[in-house]
Amino acid sequence: MLTTLRLACLCLLTCISLAGQAQEVFSKLTPGQAMPKDFRMVSYPNVKPNQFALVADEGKTVLKVDSNNSAGSMAVPVALLGGQTSTTLQWRWKVDRVLDKADMDEKMADDHSARLYVFFDVPLESLSFADRTKIKLARSVAGVDVPTAALCYVWDNKHRVGYTTSSPFTKQLRKIVLQSGPDSVGQWRLESRDVAADFKRAFGFEAPAVTGISVGNDTDNTNDRVTAWFGDVGFKK
Repeated sequence: MLTTLRLACLCLLTCISLAGQAQEVFSKLTPGQAMPKDFRMVSYPNVKPNQFALVADEGKTVLKVDSNNSAGSMAVPVALLGGQTSTTLQWRWKVDRVLDKADMDEKMADDHSARLYVFFDVPLESLSFADRTKIKLARSVAGVDVPTAALCYVWDNKHRVGYTTSSPFTKQLRKIVLQSGPDSVGQWRLESRDVAADFKRAFGFEAPAVTGISVGNDTDNTNDRVTAWFGDVGFKK
């Protein structure tokens, strides 16, 4: 139920057009400025929130996310698929360390140095009775339109790159490891993912529309600390 409520919080998104080349989501902003109102900081019930800031790194403005026994994400404005010609999502990210005690397969250790969520509009009526009930309850508690399915790309500590699994809290959230271990700590890594193809491999059917994207990290289960940075994110031609 905790992850379902987190998905409820994460769906507080504002969409802007990202048709064409990947947009300058963060680099067009000024280091130190307040986050634009189009972006939404997402925190979770009874969990200390992460700290977010726009900072300069190698001559570009990026989003810095500090997590210290805390959790949270920044909802990034995304394109509606109706005006989109590609499902290839690109972004840059960096972390200062991996979380030694984290284990994405265990509820009580389910933390990540960095993560990026992609939310999809799976019809509620296509889900099982149990899943429909959980989502309806979460929508009632949170007062927002909980996403019915999501991919979560993660920077992990020990699982192999490409490892895919369901969240230990809900099978409607599938995690995919893109970076793992300490070798790339402190380095910018560029990612490029066909989110529609990843969705089909993870869920077994064609991907519906993307409804939102958020970036962040979490250390609330392991009582640890980590900093992540995110560069521009968006769909390319």
